[in-house]
Amino acid sequence: MIKLSKLSDYAIVVLSRLATEQGELQTASSLSEGTGIPEPTVAKVLKLLSRSGIIQSIRGVKGGYLFNRSPSDITITELIEALEGPVAITSCADEELESNCAMSGLCPIHGRWVPVNKAIKSALDQVFLADLLISKRPSIRRAGL
Repeated sequence: MIKLSKLSDYAIVVLSRLATEQGELQTASSLSEGTGIPEPTVAKVLKLLSRSGIIQSIRGVKGGYLFNRSPSDITITELIEALEGPVAITSCADEELESNCAMSGLCPIHGRWVPVNKAIKSALDQVFLADLLISKRPSIRRAGL
């Protein structure tokens, strides 16, 4: 199973909350309170996202975080790479990565994962952050109304 870390899950939740207040600075503590994710985890996510240019960090007493770019311009590949590192299903699947595998010189399938990895990255490049964000809180619908 290919599985992303909880940090990537948390990032989508934090970014979704940040998007609901588009244009307004949000602090790590307000985002933590609004999402229920512990503040140290939110701070870690924000630091990684800020470092990668997905969001902007504004320092100071009235500082906080906001989107640096539109969520419709941020690919899921960028998001994953900001939080997890390069998208690669094996260490030898990404031509840009150096393989740490001791068997790489003897491996009969060395490099054969490259087309699979390219297909996965291509698919992730077609999905944008805006596609995953919750634009508004869902309204609670009562029976009979």
